[in-house]
Amino acid sequence: MAKKNIGKNFNVYPMPVVMVGTTTDGKPNFMTAAWVTRVNTEPPLIAVSMGLKQHTAKGIQQTRQFSVNVPSVDQAELVDYCGLVHGYQVDKSAHVDIFRGSLESAPMVRECPLTAECRLVQTVELPKDYLFIGEVAGVYATEAIMTDGQIDVGKLRPFVLTMPDNSYWSLGERLGDAWSIGRALIKSEQ
Repeated sequence: MAKKNIGKNFNVYPMPVVMVGTTTDGKPNFMTAAWVTRVNTEPPLIAVSMGLKQHTAKGIQQTRQFSVNVPSVDQAELVDYCGLVHGYQVDKSAHVDIFRGSLESAPMVRECPLTAECRLVQTVELPKDYLFIGEVAGVYATEAIMTDGQIDVGKLRPFVLTMPDNSYWSLGERLGDAWSIGRALIKSEQ
């Protein structure tokens, strides 16, 4: 299969869409982010990347706390809104029902079925972005997205972003069990 060099602008396909919350200048603020991932098992760490001039970045630096809120497809309009407007111009918190866990400066979005509050442990300054790494202090989920005490992705119904086409996508069908479906290749090598 032939490959064509398409340049350097590479995106991970797809990227999970979340809302990052913090307190900026004493007020709750939220922004949409898709550059987010788990980066450590124990302690559980989450990394979020955002622009150096983001109002939310300013708040994370001020408070050293933030939340990661995983929306379902039902919150797509709210999530997109929070990515369109700027927290230094608009009070985005007016559109969400805020709740707090143990961290006062990490407001969470009640409408999002899965949320986590984090304490900042490291900031990496990149040429145009910050990479904030936070230790998870608490995870909150609605009963509606749980099956046998675990998050059920089918019930959560998260969505993802693709770039550079800037499109939201819902998840497709389940393919199989991780660390299992590849066993057929192991057997064929024996």
